[in-house]
Amino acid sequence: MKVATREAVLAWLEQLAGDGDLIAPQEIDGHVLYRRVSSVKDILLEYERPELSAKEAVLPATEVLLRMERKGGEATLEEALPDRPQVVFGVRPCDARGIAVLDALLVEQDPIDRAYAHHRERTTLVGLACPQMWEGCFCTSMGGAPDDKAHLDVLLRQTDGGYAVEAVTESGTALVKGLETTASKAKLPASAADAEAVPVTKPEKWRELFEGGIWRRHGERCLSCRICTYVCPTCRCFDVVDRVVERRTGVTRIERLRVWDACTSPNYRRVAGGHNPRSTKPDRLRNRFFCKFCYYPEDFGPPACVGCGRCVVSCPVDIDITEVMQDVAKA
Repeated sequence: MKVATREAVLAWLEQLAGDGDLIAPQEIDGHVLYRRVSSVKDILLEYERPELSAKEAVLPATEVLLRMERKGGEATLEEALPDRPQVVFGVRPCDARGIAVLDALLVEQDPIDRAYAHHRERTTLVGLACPQMWEGCFCTSMGGAPDDKAHLDVLLRQTDGGYAVEAVTESGTALVKGLETTASKAKLPASAADAEAVPVTKPEKWRELFEGGIWRRHGERCLSCRICTYVCPTCRCFDVVDRVVERRTGVTRIERLRVWDACTSPNYRRVAGGHNPRSTKPDRLRNRFFCKFCYYPEDFGPPACVGCGRCVVSCPVDIDITEVMQDVAKA
């Protein structure tokens, strides 16, 4: 295997930051988040899972899709997407699998999501294997692992001498040419997979329980705060908003924004006339879980959950997705 020292990795990251946009885990006001790097000194190499997933790099929480200008009797329209390549460093394996879930829905079938596809085409994912499974983690139950290289371009694993480097794709091979490595005959560190298994039930069973009391028991506690959807690597609900940024005599400039939304929001499914087909919290919570374990698997195969555990540790009223999965399995 090839091994790079900590110093070599930092020098490589300095180079990547000069070649394009570099996004990496950083501590921001006491929170670990994937953010654009202004100084390599700010990059964390030892950290748990960031509080928000790497999804932000390809599906930003807020982004300008279009810019429109009306001047006199003429109107112009242009896309507002960035052109620079970007590297996301320190991606946890569960987050890479989350992006793969989004890929299947947004770029691997028609019609594609143009903005998302643009971000994916310019993005290279450099993973950093998890040294352990943290509170709430259950990636091994969802087909992943703390050192899973699937859907990454490069995977680094921490070793005694630095980091074992594995290029997974052609893009990854090209990227690591700038990383100084040495050959080593040492064995790769053992996987840190040590969590208890959580049952994953087939979609047919979920459909049988659509009217079950499970949703009332869990849903009545829900605050509709939406934190579970915002921290989730696979949630992709959004709203589109037009914002006037300038208005003066003869000129109007407008931006069209895409912003994250959530199916757990009270107003997400409200339609013209005020009707809301998911007016209760149990209805909305049920839809969130059905999206993960019934609707998405029926169309694409695997569940739309990667077992990162963020929703488990973030929920202010302790609604635990693994407890819901166990309740469904036992019903």
